[in-house]
Amino acid sequence: MEFLIIGAGIGGLATALALRQQGQGVQVCEAAPALREIGAGVVLGANAMRALDHLGVHAVVRTAGYPVTRVALLDERGHVLNDIDTRPFTERIGYDNLAILRADLQRVLLAELPAGTVQLGKVLTRFESAEGRVTAHFADGSTATAEALVAADGIRSRVRQQLLPAAQPRYAGYTCWRGVIEAASLGLEPGRSTEAWGPAGRFGVVPLGNGQVYWFACINSAPPQNPTYRAFRLADLQRHFAGFHAPIPQLLSLTTDEQVLWGDIIDLPPLPRFCFGQVLLLGDAAHATTPNMGQGAGQAVEDAAMLARCLQEAPDVEQAFRLFDARRRPRTTRIVNQSWQLGKVAQLSNPALVWLRNAVMRRLPAAVNARQMAFLYAD
Repeated sequence: MEFLIIGAGIGGLATALALRQQGQGVQVCEAAPALREIGAGVVLGANAMRALDHLGVHAVVRTAGYPVTRVALLDERGHVLNDIDTRPFTERIGYDNLAILRADLQRVLLAELPAGTVQLGKVLTRFESAEGRVTAHFADGSTATAEALVAADGIRSRVRQQLLPAAQPRYAGYTCWRGVIEAASLGLEPGRSTEAWGPAGRFGVVPLGNGQVYWFACINSAPPQNPTYRAFRLADLQRHFAGFHAPIPQLLSLTTDEQVLWGDIIDLPPLPRFCFGQVLLLGDAAHATTPNMGQGAGQAVEDAAMLARCLQEAPDVEQAFRLFDARRRPRTTRIVNQSWQLGKVAQLSNPALVWLRNAVMRRLPAAVNARQMAFLYAD
C-alpha cells in the first residue's frame, strides 16, 4: 500500500519506519523547511524502548541515550517524598528507561529511512478523500496522493482541525523553561532523575551522561502566554528558584540565556476517535499529553508499533485503523487524564495543600507505585 504521513516528528518518523519494514510505500511531508526537533531532553519509558525494539532500532537508540534507574520526588529543600528504583520493573520486561535528547532520537529515526522519504517545506492546507485515495494539498500548490493518510502533525494538527475543528489544545495552567547543559563539575548521581515540588514551582533534573544534564522548571501562571514570564531571563529563574535545594541553583548558574527554551504546558483533551475512514490521527495529533508522566514521545512510538501490528492483522486499511483506535484510545486517554491530574497535584501552591500533599506522598504504599509501573509498562 501507499501511505502519506503528515509530519516528520518522532511519531511520523517512527511510523514511516514501521510501515517501510512491512514493505509499504511511504511518503512523509513536513511543513518545516529543515528538520530541527524543538525541545531539549525526553525520557523514553521501558514500554517505548520495547516498541523501538519492534521497529528494529532499540540498539542504536539505546547507544544514543542514558539509562534512568531511579525516579525521586523531593520537596524544595531536598527531602524525599517518593523514591522509586525502577530496575525491578524494567528488568522484568528486559528494557531500560532511557533519557535522550530529542534531536538525537529524531536523528536516529531519520537515518533509518531512505533518502527522499521525507519532503520538507510542505505546509498542508487541506486534504480530500475520493475513490479510495486521499489527496493532500500544500501551500506551495503541490499535491500528494496515497491510499491512506496518517496525521502525525502534532498538537496543532491541521488534519485534526479539518476533521474535528472543536478539538483544540488546552492550557494546563503552568509554564515551563527547559535547558540542556554541561554540568560534570556537579557530580550528579548517574541514572537518578529528580523533581523538586515546592509552593513556588517545580524543578526537574535528568542526568544525560557525559556530564550533560537536562533540566526543566515549571511555574503557575493563570493566563497563557503570560508576558511577564515571556520576558523572564535566566537571572529571573535564579531568583525564583534560589530557595530550592542543591544542585538546582548550581545548575542554573551553569546555564546561559541562549540555552533556555520557554513555552506553556498544553495538552489535548481526549478525542472521541482517532480513525476517519482512510485517515488516522497518531501521536500528539491524537493524544498530546502534559509531560508529567514522561510518556509523550513514548506513546507516539507505541502508536507506530501498534499500527504496524494492526495492518498485519486486518484485511484492509480502514479495518486496521479501526483496530488501532480500539486498542490505543483507552490507553492514551488514561495517560492523558492521569498526567493532567498529576500536574495539578505537582503544581499546588497553597502552603496547607502542599503540606498535605507531601505528607501523603511520603506515606504512599509501594503497591501504588507498582500498579502504576505495571500499567505503563504493559504490552
